[in-house]
Order: sequence, then structure tokens, then C-alpha cells
Amino acid sequence: MELNIAVLPGDGIGPEIIEQAIKVVDAIGNKYGHKINYTYGHVGAVAIDKTGNPYPDETHEICMNADAVLFGAIGDPKYDNDPSAKIRPEQGLLAMRKKLGLYANIRPTATFKSLVNRSPLKTELVDGADFVTIRELTGGIYFGEPRGKSEDGQKAFDTCIYTVEEIQRIAKLAFEYARNRNKKLTAVDKANILATSRLWRSTIQEMAPDYPDVELEFLYVDAAAMRIIQWPKGFDVIVTENLFGDILTDEASVISGSLGLSPSASIGIHTSVFEPIHGSYPQAAGKNIANPNGTILSAAMMLEYAFKLNDEAEAIKKAVDASLEEGIVTEDIAEGVNPSSTSEVGDWIAKKI
Repeated sequence: MELNIAVLPGDGIGPEIIEQAIKVVDAIGNKYGHKINYTYGHVGAVAIDKTGNPYPDETHEICMNADAVLFGAIGDPKYDNDPSAKIRPEQGLLAMRKKLGLYANIRPTATFKSLVNRSPLKTELVDGADFVTIRELTGGIYFGEPRGKSEDGQKAFDTCIYTVEEIQRIAKLAFEYARNRNKKLTAVDKANILATSRLWRSTIQEMAPDYPDVELEFLYVDAAAMRIIQWPKGFDVIVTENLFGDILTDEASVISGSLGLSPSASIGIHTSVFEPIHGSYPQAAGKNIANPNGTILSAAMMLEYAFKLNDEAEAIKKAVDASLEEGIVTEDIAEGVNPSSTSEVGDWIAKKI
């Protein structure tokens, strides 16, 4: 099979972790006889430096012409520390989501047997936790207009907007995911306060009779945040809006023991994007210490979802599991063992495949 992959390393540790994922995908190609073509593009701060645009038209064309996008991370301290900057790396991520129609972010949360004691939560709480969060990605307060500041700079405002159509398409995906898993869907909102959340709740309630085999529950976002810590094994599929999903999935990442272990897929109208959930971690850039497993597991999701190569995806997951069992891990999870470098982890996993 021929795989055409757009590669957007981005900023900070992005190039280092993407390099390891490419090693692993190449190992899969060699083992299973696939021809893999990579086309590289710029996004984020590096794109601003080169073109003045955080998501240049050239990069968008690369993504549109690919079968899938493998993405690293964006963000740079020179923009983070300058609130007045008119052009920011994060605008590139939002533009990519909008232009590619990436309305759904899928983030699995699961534990690794060899790391259950590394989570800050009690082992008996997290061992066996396995759920998926489906986050709406192109609406809500991140994209709503108007937004801005008052002329005297003493007041700022953002607007949260959702339509029934936006809610229906993400809820349909979530119901179908739940139907193919353990048939339980938790819809997270703040319907006691927010008008948009009340629209979410009423829309999902109207859809529920079409999925009689799926158990549906509603949770306010504050209660959901508490339950993720208290009883993570009680979830199967979570569906929620953009801002809530962003926060809850980062919270859920502690269940696996490290933010560096969590992959994600963003799917929608055009080319799907696969990326780790963490940021650009600029403090570690160039030091060869970042955990590449979130990116490597994102590559596994890419093979599974974009190319339907389930055996190949499973081979990557098993190799990652083996690396964790053998203690071939970076410093963020290297308790009791000597840490390996980013590149050593990538080399080991590729060789294992």
C-alpha cells in the first residue's frame, strides 16, 4: 500500500518527537511492505519566522494533498511572553483545524500495566481505566465572534457560539463510538449556567432514541472533572465542547502517568491530523529528553484510522508496551531506571518492530 503523509514537525520538541515517529512508521513500512511518501511543511512559530503566517497556504496544500497529517507541536516563549503579539503560533493550529474541517478530536485515555504506579492517582483507581474523549474542535469560545478588548484596555470579551448542526455531527460520532465500545456515553456540559450547554443537552437528548442500545448520562463539567480523578474506570466515551474537552483531556492524561504518553486524532471533512496532546515544551527543545511515545502512538492511530491498517497499528502499540516494560523510557517516567534519550526510545521501538 502507498501512504502519502504530510509531516508538520512544528516548534519546540516537535521536530525531535516527529523524527522518532517517522523511524517507527518506516519500520512498519519495511516490515509490512508499504511505500511511504512524506511531504514536510511548516506550522506555528517556525512558519511565522519563515513566512509571516502560522499556517501558510503552502502548508495547507500539502495537508490537502495528503492521506493523513502527522503533527508535532506548536508554541514559542517569545510569543507566549508577549500578550500583545498580533500573530501567534496557536493561530496556525486553529486555522489548520478550521480549514481542514477538523470538527472532532479523539483522545483515548488508558493505562499501561508497567506504569500504573507512576500515576499520581492511586493504582487501584487507575488500573484498567480505558475511555475515549471526543471533543468538538471547530466551534465554541475558541472561534466565536465578536471578541476583543475595550478601547481603554480595561475589559476583554470572548463569544461562545454553537449550532445544532455542529452538535449533531459530533454527538453522532460519539454515539457510534460508544456503540462500538461498551455502549455508555457521557455528555459533559454546564447546562445549569450556559445557554450553549443547554442547546448541547437538548440536541443530544433528541438524538438519544436513535441509539437505544447506548446508555446516556449527562454530567456538569465540574462534576466530570472530579469523577475523572475519583472514578476514571466509570467512563467509556465522553463527548463535550471545545473548551471543556481541552481541559478535561489534559487532566485525564495523568491517569496514564505522563502527558507524553497520550496520542490523539483530529478528524473531519478533509485530511485527518494525528498528534500528541502535549505542547511544544520549549524548555526541553534540543536536549533529546522529551517523551516521543505520544507521537509514536499518534502514528499508530494514523495507521488505524486513516489507512485501516489495524495489524500495523497494533504492532506499534505492542512495541511501545514492550519499551515501557523494559524500562526504555525518557526521564519523565524513568523512576527507578536510568532514563533513555528521545532518540534512543525511537530507535528501540523501531528495532523492536
